[in-house]
Amino acid sequence: MPSIDALADRLSAYLGKDQVNLVRRAYFYAEQAHDGQRRRSGEAYVTHPLAVANILADMHMDHQSLMAAMLHDVIEDTGIAKEALQAQFGETVAELVDGVSKLTQMNFETKAEAQAENFQKMAMAMARDIRVILVKLADRLHNMRTLEVLSGEKRRRIAKETLEIYAPIANRLGMHAIRIEFEDLGFKAMHPMRSARIYQAVKRARGNRKEIVNKIEESLSHCLAIDEIQGEVSGRQKHLYGIYKKMRGKRRAFNEIMDVYAFRIIVDKVDTCYRVLGAVHNLYKPLPGRFKDYIAIPKANGYQSLHTTLFGMHGVPIEIQIRTREMEEMANNGIAAHWLYKSSGDEQPKGTHARARQWVKGVLEMQQRAGNSLEFIESVKIDLFPDEVYVFTPKGRIMELPKGSTAVDFAYAVHTDVGNSCIACRINRRLAPLSEPLQSGSTVEIVSAPGARPNPAWLNFVVTGKARTHIRHALKLQRRSESISLGERLLNKVLNGFNSSLEKVAAERVKAMLTEYRLELIEDLLEDIGLGNRMAYVVARRLIGEGEQLPNAEGPLAIRGTEGLVLSYAKCCTPIPGDPIVGHLSAGKGMVVHLDNCRNISEIRHNPEKCIQLSWAKDVTGEFNVELRVELEHQRGLIALLASSVNAADGNIEKISMDERDGRISVVQLVVSVHDRVHLARVIKKLRALTGVIRITRMRA
Repeated sequence: MPSIDALADRLSAYLGKDQVNLVRRAYFYAEQAHDGQRRRSGEAYVTHPLAVANILADMHMDHQSLMAAMLHDVIEDTGIAKEALQAQFGETVAELVDGVSKLTQMNFETKAEAQAENFQKMAMAMARDIRVILVKLADRLHNMRTLEVLSGEKRRRIAKETLEIYAPIANRLGMHAIRIEFEDLGFKAMHPMRSARIYQAVKRARGNRKEIVNKIEESLSHCLAIDEIQGEVSGRQKHLYGIYKKMRGKRRAFNEIMDVYAFRIIVDKVDTCYRVLGAVHNLYKPLPGRFKDYIAIPKANGYQSLHTTLFGMHGVPIEIQIRTREMEEMANNGIAAHWLYKSSGDEQPKGTHARARQWVKGVLEMQQRAGNSLEFIESVKIDLFPDEVYVFTPKGRIMELPKGSTAVDFAYAVHTDVGNSCIACRINRRLAPLSEPLQSGSTVEIVSAPGARPNPAWLNFVVTGKARTHIRHALKLQRRSESISLGERLLNKVLNGFNSSLEKVAAERVKAMLTEYRLELIEDLLEDIGLGNRMAYVVARRLIGEGEQLPNAEGPLAIRGTEGLVLSYAKCCTPIPGDPIVGHLSAGKGMVVHLDNCRNISEIRHNPEKCIQLSWAKDVTGEFNVELRVELEHQRGLIALLASSVNAADGNIEKISMDERDGRISVVQLVVSVHDRVHLARVIKKLRALTGVIRITRMRA
């Protein structure tokens, strides 16, 4: 069992005497506070904070983090107030302990909503001082190491939480060693049988492969010696959870994964890494497309290394990582490798620390923009599993994005305003669809336009949490303003029937109604009406007075085609300008425009609370889809003839499908976009002029 004296000896190697004494003092304070408390295993409780401090000492963390590790359960478990800790150990340590205590109260197994709320707490704690999360990771690591004393169900719950949240956070902060241990311990607790089987298989395979591994290691060392390069060659072990994930995700057999031999070469400085790369490429042939330079372009979590895959002796694939000792330290301990925290705040964080802070800043921005906590955690979970692509701005700046990202993700990564006003993109100087996944090394240029708005369809293909959150936020704002505008028009239309308007209604009446509906602003009421959550007819009757009769029915509400997200056109009957129409108010969706005689609304057609008479405004704008069924004699170049006829009438074919009825007659379904009924008549006239056309029908459900 580690003792405080043994820890103090270790700390004296990199901390001053006064700082080591402060850590000792924190230990004795914790020992006194936890006096009489025991862990499930029967040990004195203080052994846990001491073990957590030892984990942080392995990372060479500062004395304040170590003091917080000693005291991290004091506030929660012993009833000692934060103020008492502040008086004893200073504000910084008290804040760290308070931050860790709040995270300890997290319970991910309750409802999804509670999980998300707790994750938001974590984001806030990380933003205040990122050391909070490092202490929490060390605390979780020791708990994972001592899981066996808990019941099976509790073990699985904690393991699931670790694999889903803590391992990805350790990865995002570049802490490879902790992530690997989290994954292997979590895997063992979640799937003990699978873990044991893979462990045995790996043990056998390593025994069988020992001779080949030694031969490859010797040849690599000999190759470096010939070129007079000082380097340390070692075989790299694949961890159990990594093997399991590859077997499941890539559907590979265990033997296929273990057939690849992995080595790491550690050297003194960066230029030696490239010399080693040249030497090993001379020794064995490299596999094309498998070289990655993470030194020139580090991963988002600060990881740096050269990766290459070679054809070894007898065609055996060899994976090699080449890095400096500093990079090795960074790869294992990430943000904790070189602790750059300065209490004065004068020194700006660099490297991994700066990247971690940038990520936390992004997480906080997402939290502010997200509509609710579930949306927030969905965005962050996407962000926690990055498999990066690296693309360039037109000015040569490198942008890191998760794999599968599109130009829209790139636009939002550059700036929110660029994303919101994006209308097109150029990838490597050619125009490309916004939904095209980006490849590493591409140069991406965004074409934007003032007044442009995000498209709801973007949510179907964006990958990053930031893009998704900002699109949703922009659409909510757009939807709110459009709902208020439509709600005002609907309410005024009904009020006009009572010879009144919203301006004429007494302010006391409006205020009383808002109080009754538990709303703060008149805009909230109008938004509800526009979204179809409240009926304009009912609201108007309440504002005027229940006894009032509707003296003169107003004319239909005019549709301009610019109402936006709160107005949609029914797909069952596809109305177009010129058709007689009616509006169906659907809760949460706003108004859906149907043909007057559409069968889908026949039962509610004359209900003033659910349907409203509509007309088309004279200045209606936009393009509207109509489905046509064309029966014609089969002939060569049929599709081309139809397309050119529609084009000649200034129409546009959105969709086309052909159904051959028999050898002579074909039935073609066309979805054509037109401006109005007159335009549709022009299109049909052009189609009728074609030789062999038998019948043209406008399709309705």
